[in-house]
Amino acid sequence: MGLFSFTQEIAVDLGTANTIIIHNDKIVINEPSMVAIHTRTGKMEAVGEPARQMYGKVPEGIHVVRPLRDGVIADFQAAEMMIRGMIKKVSSRHHWFSPSMRMVVCIPSGSTEVEIRAVRDSSEHAGGRDVYMIYEPMAAALGIGLDVLAPEGNMIVDIGGGTTEIAVISLGGIVSNKSIKVAGDDLNDDIVEHMRRAHGVKVGERTAELIKINVGAALTDLDDAPEDYVVHGPDLMTSLPKEVHVSYQEICHSIEKSISKIEAAVLQALEQTPPELYADLVKNGVYLTGGGALLRGLDKRLSDKIGITFHVAEEPLLAVARGTGVALKNIKHFRFLMK
Repeated sequence: MGLFSFTQEIAVDLGTANTIIIHNDKIVINEPSMVAIHTRTGKMEAVGEPARQMYGKVPEGIHVVRPLRDGVIADFQAAEMMIRGMIKKVSSRHHWFSPSMRMVVCIPSGSTEVEIRAVRDSSEHAGGRDVYMIYEPMAAALGIGLDVLAPEGNMIVDIGGGTTEIAVISLGGIVSNKSIKVAGDDLNDDIVEHMRRAHGVKVGERTAELIKINVGAALTDLDDAPEDYVVHGPDLMTSLPKEVHVSYQEICHSIEKSISKIEAAVLQALEQTPPELYADLVKNGVYLTGGGALLRGLDKRLSDKIGITFHVAEEPLLAVARGTGVALKNIKHFRFLMK
């Protein structure tokens, strides 16, 4: 290699709901994992936030796609377009052109070889020359500043958009893990169904997400209770506009089934944990990351149910992305953690 290196390095948290890209230790992209495509020509119309704004509002001939479902690539071509579009945004904002890129991309810990291959292929087609993979719980642990190489057990529960990743980490490896396809998207589906059944109102994915953010809760009795959220939507019977006031208690009841599944998965991961590491978890507590960690009362509910303290990580939405950035920066140090 000469005096100048033309290899750009980026860390990518390719999430079901959001894609975050880190370049030079800075978050340069944090946008929804969506892409708008012309159905006739197959050309990309918009990517990220502009595509999200078009979601549910496009005329015939334009299709808005979420390429990832349940944490894995569901639409290979759209995923490649989206990654390429996001990288283009970064390069135009930061005025660099790179013929070759080193990328670290994080993937769910329950990914099959086929799913890992799909992410690798998409990343390589989008311009990645050296593409490394790191598991999400490991990236989350690095992102919140845990010493993953220490001979001590730490547990991460990363609740994303498509999957909940639960892992016990010690000595730079994942000792026991559980990956379930119950996460933020399922909570949204529960809310859509509840609004239809209880109020006779039709709401979309975006409105369900707003309800979850404003009045989502894992407990029916909160110290810091949010005010009721007003929802506007068409009445299912008459199609006339309807206004509904939604309380956090009813949302708590509506998402109960999904939260119980996450709870059960945490207990299963603890059952598989060796006794010495279990003692470490009781001492250190368990860390909640991902967007689901922001659900009101979830940490208290899990702490009371399981008897171990659950901590919500600082900036839980960015933990995985920051950890992917740490792995990229110390690639020699952490290469053995990657695939």
